[in-house]
Amino acid sequence: MVARINTVAFQGVDVQNVDVQVQISNGLPAFTIVGLPDKAVAESKERVRSALHALGISLPPKRLTVNLAPADVAKEGSHYDLPIALGLLAAMEVLPKEELAHCVALGELSLDAGIRAVAGVLPAALHAATNDNKLICPEACGGEAAWAGDLDIMAPRDLLQLINHIKGTQVLKRPEAALAKDQSPLRYPDMAEVKGQETAKRALEIAAAGGHNLLMSGPPGSGKSMLASCLPGILPPLSPQEALEVSMIHSLAGTLPDGGLMKTRPFRDPHHSASLPAMIGGGQKARPGEISLAHHGVLFLDELPEFARGTLEALRQPLEAGQALVARVNAHVMYPARFQLIAAMNPCRCGNLGDSDLECTRAPRCAVDYQTKISGPLLDRIDLRVDVTAVPVVELHNTPRGEDSAHIAARIVLAREKQALRYAQYKDGMKGTLNADTPPDILEKIAILQEDSRDLLNSAAERLKLSARGYHRVLRVARTIADLESGTDDITREISKAHIAEALGYRPPRLN
Repeated sequence: MVARINTVAFQGVDVQNVDVQVQISNGLPAFTIVGLPDKAVAESKERVRSALHALGISLPPKRLTVNLAPADVAKEGSHYDLPIALGLLAAMEVLPKEELAHCVALGELSLDAGIRAVAGVLPAALHAATNDNKLICPEACGGEAAWAGDLDIMAPRDLLQLINHIKGTQVLKRPEAALAKDQSPLRYPDMAEVKGQETAKRALEIAAAGGHNLLMSGPPGSGKSMLASCLPGILPPLSPQEALEVSMIHSLAGTLPDGGLMKTRPFRDPHHSASLPAMIGGGQKARPGEISLAHHGVLFLDELPEFARGTLEALRQPLEAGQALVARVNAHVMYPARFQLIAAMNPCRCGNLGDSDLECTRAPRCAVDYQTKISGPLLDRIDLRVDVTAVPVVELHNTPRGEDSAHIAARIVLAREKQALRYAQYKDGMKGTLNADTPPDILEKIAILQEDSRDLLNSAAERLKLSARGYHRVLRVARTIADLESGTDDITREISKAHIAEALGYRPPRLN
């Protein structure tokens, strides 16, 4: 007889069912796992043996064979420990086979029979709910799995609890859906703390309202990083659907905090030494990269020209497609990557271009060499580009506090609500609900230009040599500016000449 239980294998955000088949037969004592297991899966037999021994259960001196089907799919990770152990217990008739036949199990076993948390529980739970199966997962991941909906979940602390529950001598309570425990409201810098920089603050508000990419250029200490750190404080919280998508990615990456659903937008700020696989995704197991971990959130790249050229160029396709396709010899996976790029840079290597007292002797040649590290195609994908000038020290003390983040955030929420209402009628053609995600065919329908604004845009496009992409990005920014100014119920307001002029002001022909 063969005992069976289900588990899962992960291919990007896709989940594939794995049939764990366990057979005990006569022959020389052996414990074999087949089905393309990696090192972690191959070592699971020692963890399983020790965990069962901790419960006083010894494996029979026979030939034990575990097959992970389909056999041509690579099996990676330690979450195969629990289904293998349960399959063995069913084959040894310690547990009834019928109880496990319609279960999806995943979890790592400790040597003392404890069940440790593993990555990927949330997508596994959604997969189990879709196929009308039960789920067995670690106790630490129960709050995460409960978000899958009406699903029978067993989340034991150790193997003994699970055995007693299946046999009816103990009852495991269904875990409650939980939010991550460490996601109490974070203290981001308030926009009121930023002195001066009215143009940069306005650009940041527009970027937050429409999901646009933003590049800030200015000397050291001018406030670029502080402005970027204010952005999470004015962004609206994740919607339920967005929270589920983001949490699935972080669950697969093993970075979901405390086994709960995420509710705040991710803000990722990798160091400029980050490698291409770390940024885009990949590695031996094709894990999600920074751009996928920033899905529905912000990717902040400080000191943009200091990143490797290949790493920056690899951002071009995800910025357009909203997904990262990781292709390897043994893996071909896709991760969502609809993120908002916020970048900061100095105007030149010394950072003091234009200041005759501080700039280096190579100016302005050093600025040209430094700025050309950012290619034209990448720059063309950035909607807003602003110069952040240094604020004189005297003004730091004499300038009154500006508008706080709460008031700015309220305007952004209203602008995003208008966009969501507008794009609700274009669900088939829209992959998001923000102006930055609008495809060109829908943009023509929702960005209605007045006659003088159309003339201004056409003449500026010819004078500035805008590409088709640049033309559409100016239109998207202008649509966002109009959304910020229009009334609560006005979702069809025409784009005026002033809106186009402001949008063009954020797209200079070259960096200064």
